[in-house]
Amino acid sequence: MNKQQVIICQNLKEDLTQAVRTHNYDRLFILTDEHTNVLCLPLLEDTECLKDAVKINIGPGDIHKNLETLAYVWSQLGEKGGTRHSLLVNLGGGMITDLGGFAAATFKRGIPYINIPTTLLSMVDAAVGGKTGINFNDLKNEIGAFYPADQVLIHSGFLKTLDRHNLLSGYAEMLKHGLISHVSHWAELLKFDFDHADYNLLQKLIGESVNVKETVVKKDPFEKNIRKALNFGHTIGHAFESFSLHANRPVLHGYAVAWGMVCELYLSHLRVGFPKDKLYQTIRFIKENYGRLHFTCDDYETFYNFMKHDKKNSAAGVINFTLLADIGDIRINQTATQEEIYELLDFYSETMG
Repeated sequence: MNKQQVIICQNLKEDLTQAVRTHNYDRLFILTDEHTNVLCLPLLEDTECLKDAVKINIGPGDIHKNLETLAYVWSQLGEKGGTRHSLLVNLGGGMITDLGGFAAATFKRGIPYINIPTTLLSMVDAAVGGKTGINFNDLKNEIGAFYPADQVLIHSGFLKTLDRHNLLSGYAEMLKHGLISHVSHWAELLKFDFDHADYNLLQKLIGESVNVKETVVKKDPFEKNIRKALNFGHTIGHAFESFSLHANRPVLHGYAVAWGMVCELYLSHLRVGFPKDKLYQTIRFIKENYGRLHFTCDDYETFYNFMKHDKKNSAAGVINFTLLADIGDIRINQTATQEEIYELLDFYSETMG
């Protein structure tokens, strides 16, 4: 897999110009959604390197991260003169970088692309690491490819356009990075004050978070071993997300992951001895900031069926987890029975109230 350059921007326009200059392309495309087209693209439109860029604009939100939208992007690339030597710039959140990255991976068997993530979630997770894809058959990221952007430009100024919910969604992935790395990073993340957000501190925390992910991805780019650490909270989190999508009341990805971490930290405590004090400190932070997903025991079988379809499973019917014996003490390739998963959901309901 190609090496990905992550740039923490001091001057977005200059850094973008420099990134574009490293490519020998015949046509430049820029992909936005209806929100980033209005809120973010104007910050870049007078950038000289984008003056002849062909704009492709799609609908916002995870509901558009599907085959129909992907086909539209393919058709626009083809109809507007795209070739295997073209360059795509993805400007947006995780939906844009996931779908745009997959479009780049598959158009003409692969064209280069640059990610400019505009949400916290995409900065610390979706835009970095090379995973691309779309949702299919009500399943999250069911179709996709490992195909990293050549450059990822991270500009914290975009975060000032985010509401609290979207800020928290991205922060859940940062909390996950803290849990799989070291105690000091985890403890610092638990102290962040969302009521009086310090964006300079947030940029520092973003840099640390991206470094955690980059370090893991470099060791295991195709998720055969230690990269599975990045799946912590996601086995149950994706089931929560798929359940909400199927019920036509979608939740933000980071919220689902935060709720998934509650369950998987409890499983970690039961299975490999994750410390009880750190378990409840983390749960307290999640409960105070993310609320809870409402479901009943009648929904347990639905969750279990979603988990059985998770891409991380090594065999049919065997549900895989990444667990933690302590902060930074990662145990991959763990499994749980249907009865144990139902127990985790009971714990979630009782603890999250």
